[in-house]
Amino acid sequence: MTDVAIITGAADGIGAATARRLAAAGTRCVLVDRDPLVEKVAVDVDGIAVVGDPSDPDLSTKAVAYAGDRLDLLVLNAGTGCPGWDPATLDLRGYRSAVGLSQHAVVYGLRAAIPAMRRGGGGSIVVTAPYAEPLTAEDDPFSMMTAYAVLGLVRAFARPLAREGIRLSVVCPGRRDDAGAGFPGLDGAAPDSDEVAAVVEDALRAAAPGSRLVVRPGALLVSHAAAPLS
Repeated sequence: MTDVAIITGAADGIGAATARRLAAAGTRCVLVDRDPLVEKVAVDVDGIAVVGDPSDPDLSTKAVAYAGDRLDLLVLNAGTGCPGWDPATLDLRGYRSAVGLSQHAVVYGLRAAIPAMRRGGGGSIVVTAPYAEPLTAEDDPFSMMTAYAVLGLVRAFARPLAREGIRLSVVCPGRRDDAGAGFPGLDGAAPDSDEVAAVVEDALRAAAPGSRLVVRPGALLVSHAAAPLS
């Protein structure tokens, strides 16, 4: 039976590369992005495009409806940074956008998708988040904040979801020297989208629940995995 996947942030980069890999393996893909270019990617992979803001919870519900009777795979890849590091001059519009897309959209995606996976007897979910450990407040404090929030969410939910046959893990694009890992414009070579997408695909198929997979150019580090299930 053909697997069905939802991928957010799929107009370009890691999301689009993941869609192409999954489609090549025979997966039917529902692609979500606020950028209308996601429609072109959907044509390329013979999938379905859902254009809208992933920080709107109704969009996640809509995407699950487009998936149809089953949902096997979910990739929550949408995210953005928030320029500026001084709280006193923080652009609140940019802040709300960053937190909405990088953090709240993950919760909304899980909320919409997990009931469908439960009905189908299980599934696999991968969230992408920057590799936050090497960062400082002067890099991108609010992206660092949302990255740690996502990591905490994955670690908290991985074990109870695994008991229901739903695997949850996180893939973190890093950089060769881990300086500014995963953040455009900072020093250090980043892995290309295809490298990260390959790890996302592998994680969907086989990652241990709660795993954090850090992707550096040409290398993979499994930073931790969830405690044994009981």
